Amino acid sequence: MMAMGAFLFVLLLALLIFFFLRQLWSRRHLPPGPLALPLIGTLWAYGFWLREDYFRKPVKQYGNICSMWVGPHLLVVLSGFKTVKEGMASFPEEFSHRPEDAFMTALGNKRGIIFSNGHIWKQQRHIGLTSLRKLGLGKKSIEHQIQDTAQTLVESFRETKGQPFDPSIPVINAVSNVICALSFGHQFAPEDENFQKLIQVLEILVKFSGGFFHVMLFVFPRLMSYLPGPHKKALAALDVIVSFAKQEIEKHKESHSLDEPQDFIDHYLLQMEKSRNDLNSTYNEENLAQCIFDFFGAGTDTTFATLMWALLLLTNHPDIQEKVQKEIEDVFGFSGSISYQDRKKLPYTNAVIHEMQRLKSVLLVGFPRQSIKDVKMRGYHIPKGSIIIPDLRSVLLDPEQWETPEEFNPNHFLDKDGKFMEREEFLSFGIGQRACVGELLARIEVFIVLTSLLRAFSFRLPEGVKELNEAPVVKVMAHPHPYKLCAIPLHY
Repeated sequence: MMAMGAFLFVLLLALLIFFFLRQLWSRRHLPPGPLALPLIGTLWAYGFWLREDYFRKPVKQYGNICSMWVGPHLLVVLSGFKTVKEGMASFPEEFSHRPEDAFMTALGNKRGIIFSNGHIWKQQRHIGLTSLRKLGLGKKSIEHQIQDTAQTLVESFRETKGQPFDPSIPVINAVSNVICALSFGHQFAPEDENFQKLIQVLEILVKFSGGFFHVMLFVFPRLMSYLPGPHKKALAALDVIVSFAKQEIEKHKESHSLDEPQDFIDHYLLQMEKSRNDLNSTYNEENLAQCIFDFFGAGTDTTFATLMWALLLLTNHPDIQEKVQKEIEDVFGFSGSISYQDRKKLPYTNAVIHEMQRLKSVLLVGFPRQSIKDVKMRGYHIPKGSIIIPDLRSVLLDPEQWETPEEFNPNHFLDKDGKFMEREEFLSFGIGQRACVGELLARIEVFIVLTSLLRAFSFRLPEGVKELNEAPVVKVMAHPHPYKLCAIPLHY
C-alpha cells in the first residue's frame, strides 16, 4: 500500500515537472510572467478580483510588457507611457478588436460602439461621433443643457444650508440627465420612477464589473450560465436599460421630428432612413438601443466618479480650492455664465481639473483590446487572440513622465509662466482608434459643473473630520469611499 502511494506521488510529481517544462518551452517567446496553473491561470499569484495595485506587482517583477493568464485567456499587460504608446501606435489595427468573452458578448451582443468589431463598429462609431458633433458638441447648444444641469445641481447643494451631506445622489442625477438630454432630447425629474430605476440598474452593472463573479464568468462561462449569482442580476440590468431605450425610440418614431433632429435618436433614425437601400448598412434599431446603452454605461459612471473625486480633492486641499476660486473671480467677477471655451482664460483652474483626472483616474485600466493577428513587440511574440490590457493608470502615474506622480500637483500642467500645458501623457480617455467617443462631452461637463459649483460654494470638511479618505474603492472603476462635506455658500 505504501509502495503504491509512493508510486502515485512520484508520478504526480513527474507530471507536474513535465507540465511546468512544457509550459516554459511553449511560452518561451511570450512576454514574461508568472507560472499559469490549469483552470485558474495566474490568478493564484495576484488574486481573483481587481485592486488598485493589481497590475503593478507583475510589472515590478517582469517589466513593462508582461503576460498574465485568466483561465485559458492570455492577457498581455502594457504599462508605462512609452510602452502603451508604442503598443497602441505601432499596432492600431492589430489591437483594435474587442474581446468576445461571455460577459462582453452578453452586454453588447456585438452591437453598438463599445462591444462591436469590424464594419458594425466603424459605422456605429461614425454615427456616434457625427451625431454628437451635429448636436453641438463644443458649441453653445450643448453647453446650455449642461449649464442648466449645473445650476440645478447648485440649487440642490444650496438646500443643504451648509450642513454636512453626501453629494453622490444629486451628482449622479445631474450626470445621468446630461446623457438623457443628448440621447432622448429631454431630462427627467429626479423623483421620476423610471429615471431612478435606470440609475439603479447602472449601479448594479458597475458593482458587478471587476468582481469575483465577473472573473468566474470570464473563466467558466458555461458553468456560470447554470449557476445563480450576481452575474444573473447584472445581465437582467442590461435588459432594463435596453428596454428603456427602445421605449424612447418608439416615442421618437411616433413624433416624426427627423426634419429637425433634436437628439441622438433623431439623428440615428434619420441615418436609418438614408441607408434603407444599402445592403451593407448596420444602422438598425437594435444597434441604436445598444448605442444608447453604451452612452449610459461609458458616460454616466465615469463622469460621476470624476466629479466625486474632484469634490473630495478640493475639500482636502482648501488652498488649491481658494486659488481656483480667486482665478475665476478675477477673470469673470460674480455673475454671467462660463463656457467651455473660457477654460483658456483660466489656466490654473484647467490645470487643477486635469490634475484631478490624472491622480484619481476612474479607470483602473483601458478597456481591453484583442489582437487580431500575431504581433512581435520588443522581441516578444504576442499571438493572435491575446487580450491586450493598456494600463492607463500606470501612464498617469508614470514616474518617468510626472515630477510628483503620487501627489496632487496642478503644476504638472503649467509651464514656468503659469500657462496651461497640454500633456501627451494625459491619457485619461484612452488612446488610439478605440479612444472614448464622448471625451469632449465629458471635458465640457466636468469643466462647467465644477466652475459653477466653485462660484457658488466653498467646500469644507464637516466638524471633527480631519481629512476625507483618498483611498479608492476599486472594481473596473475606481470610486472614492462614501463621504460627506459642507457646501458653504459664498456671499460676494
